[in-house]
Amino acid sequence: MKISFLRITMALAVVISLNSCKEDKKENKDSAVKEMELDSTDLALLDLNLPEGFKIEVYARGVDGARSMAMGDNGTLFVGTRTENNVYAIQDTDGDFKADNIIVLDTMEVPNGIAMRNGDLYVAQVGSLWKYPNIEEQIGGELEKELIYDDFPTEFHHGWKYIAFGPDDKLYVPVGAPCNICNRTDEDERFATISRMDPDGSNREIYARGIRNSVGFTWHPDTKQMWFTDNGRDMLGDDIPPCELNTVTEAGQHFGYPFCHGGIVKDPEFGDLRPCSDFVDPALQLDAHVAPLGIKFYTGTMFPAAYKGKAFIAEHGSWNRSKKVGYRIMMVDIQDGEAISTKPFIDGWLDEVAQKATGRPVDILMLKDGSMLISDDFGDAIYRVSYSETAVANNQ
Repeated sequence: MKISFLRITMALAVVISLNSCKEDKKENKDSAVKEMELDSTDLALLDLNLPEGFKIEVYARGVDGARSMAMGDNGTLFVGTRTENNVYAIQDTDGDFKADNIIVLDTMEVPNGIAMRNGDLYVAQVGSLWKYPNIEEQIGGELEKELIYDDFPTEFHHGWKYIAFGPDDKLYVPVGAPCNICNRTDEDERFATISRMDPDGSNREIYARGIRNSVGFTWHPDTKQMWFTDNGRDMLGDDIPPCELNTVTEAGQHFGYPFCHGGIVKDPEFGDLRPCSDFVDPALQLDAHVAPLGIKFYTGTMFPAAYKGKAFIAEHGSWNRSKKVGYRIMMVDIQDGEAISTKPFIDGWLDEVAQKATGRPVDILMLKDGSMLISDDFGDAIYRVSYSETAVANNQ
């Protein structure tokens, strides 16, 4: 199938304030990418807290609703969105770690999930999956794509996808629960699961069950075991149940939803049907309502040696808690397959006194030089985190 290719280049000209809430933004859709400088003052990056020697800078701006990220072999960053319905291609042509071109690659409904394999870009909508062969060779010309499947559940509640290829060259695709709390696996056994399949969509199987809404997973660089985040249910109060970090040690495991939450909270409606002891306990209980999304292990060499092998989690932040929580990047120490401890790596996107957020991190991606990219669907930006040997060098 061929469709018209829309190329829009970001001109570095006008700074646009993002201090107001998303709802206050102009609804002008005529220009998909706004003209703005790579300035960080209105994104409040100076208010963020990072360990000594680290700095965070703007990599790209005007990426409305930036969420899932995948890197092409030739250095093009592809970014999916949820409500903005755009797939972006972002190019840093001069290697200065600042975007030169931001291109709306395609427009489609809820293209949240994206993944790269052998030069091909995969984009997942709620119920379908598309492949763009040799995508970086297509940029600047007619856009060609192939339908892989269109028979996944179409419920929008927790229906947006995070997808990734595993070490087994299988594509992993989640289907969230179509509700806050329900048990609808009798209607479709794929609800509240993560499935895997061959790159052409064949040989599908359910890999893990009892997962309310995972919007981020990765594989340990040594053990190759999957680690995934899961968003806990709502409407049980401010402090329960915990959100979860989980690891899959064998295919077919069940992680508790909707019967048990966080390994400890019996669901008021479904908890009497099966006890918590029936299910795999979380590797780590995260704070309630922090909305953990993207997760990646650090395998680079730029950061100090102590960061090697640590897992980083993007906490998108709460939406219905009386006092907001999350809005940060957490770092998890994992040893011998067990999560030992966790602490903030970057926080400050939430002003806890004013209860106002300036950013909501979504996904994490490591660049070849060892630096880290973070997508922010509230600030409409991609950030780059790097490390310098000293605080003096960091501020130069």
